[in-house]
Amino acid sequence: MEKGLCKPQGEEPWRVLEFYSGIGGMRYSLERGGVNAKIVEAFDINNIANDVYEHNFGHRPYQGNIQSLTAADLDRYRAHAWLLSPPCQPYTRQGLQKHSGDARALSFLKILELMKHNLHPPLMLFVENVVGFETSDTHEQMIEILSKTGFVTQEFILSPVQFGVPYSRPRYFCLVMKDAGMSLNSGLMRGLFAKRKPALFQKQHFNNQLLSTLSPLFGYEDDTLTDEHNQSEIWDKLLQSCEPVERFLEFKNAINPLETNSSYLDTLTVTTDASGELDNHERDRSDGNSWDQLSVPLSLIERWGSAMDSKRCCCFTKSYYRYVKGTGSLLATGQSRNDKAASLEEQCLRYFTPREVANLHSFPKDFHFPQHVNLRQRYALLGNSLSVAVVAPLLAYLFTQPSEL
Repeated sequence: MEKGLCKPQGEEPWRVLEFYSGIGGMRYSLERGGVNAKIVEAFDINNIANDVYEHNFGHRPYQGNIQSLTAADLDRYRAHAWLLSPPCQPYTRQGLQKHSGDARALSFLKILELMKHNLHPPLMLFVENVVGFETSDTHEQMIEILSKTGFVTQEFILSPVQFGVPYSRPRYFCLVMKDAGMSLNSGLMRGLFAKRKPALFQKQHFNNQLLSTLSPLFGYEDDTLTDEHNQSEIWDKLLQSCEPVERFLEFKNAINPLETNSSYLDTLTVTTDASGELDNHERDRSDGNSWDQLSVPLSLIERWGSAMDSKRCCCFTKSYYRYVKGTGSLLATGQSRNDKAASLEEQCLRYFTPREVANLHSFPKDFHFPQHVNLRQRYALLGNSLSVAVVAPLLAYLFTQPSEL
């Protein structure tokens, strides 16, 4: 990507609305991507998430129900772009998969419907969700509305491992651009373009396609995930090329996490793949502030150890530390990963800290939680967030205009 194109000289910043803003992953991605943008408003209904957002950015998002917004409300912001990370629960594999029939999908559909009535509609949209959204009826409705309102899309399914981060979190992304030809036939659109060039995708031959390649973002051919017959081998190669997990750790010492200057520590991740909720004794440790709150209790190892397997660092969900099945990885800090005979107890299993999860999400070092946000809340908020390493280049690509314009 040509450096600096998303910071055009002599043009005003892109005006951006950030829906479902959470703890600020989209905003951090704009910053990391070098996008010349101004967040004119953020929206989130979660009070604790808004505390975190305000703590880091000095602005508190609008906390009302998004479904109460009108087209006139949004027109007042005169935003060029809308960034949206709507609730994923209607589309997750572990959920009921009710899609648009789930009440949590209604606010997103309402926002899309409002575009039909906006006097100042956005020129660009960016949508993030879980894999599975692309096969939902919500997706069908989204594409239909976008097509009828003169937008083109480029869709992606990408994971942090493709960007050198040892973290498997594949997600669906939809980049949306107002069709420039259609836009300029409208007096309203000519008015919106008065102070900037028409918006176009840099690689227009990818329009209206679903991709799992990085080639549109970085300008080189990349077939890494196009061969469906060698997916496992391809993922193994990607993982081998990632940064080591150790570089994302806050506490590297297996005995005392506060001693971070320990010698090189061999680590591996242990994927929890069992069912059930932790009992009250195990959950109560979340209010503590000691090493004990990070170490995995022996009772849990004895109960679920047979279901634990050594694999890559897997997706952290909002239920990490509370439930066992499919919520994220544990860290083995005691024995070498080559010592397959070591018992789970000998491997000194511990949870990743919230800071380490934030690191794997590629949040900046100056991201912090307010002190009143407890451990379980921190894990939940991070589990609902996104990978800055993935979203930043996608946003840079979306906002960067072709050089010939």
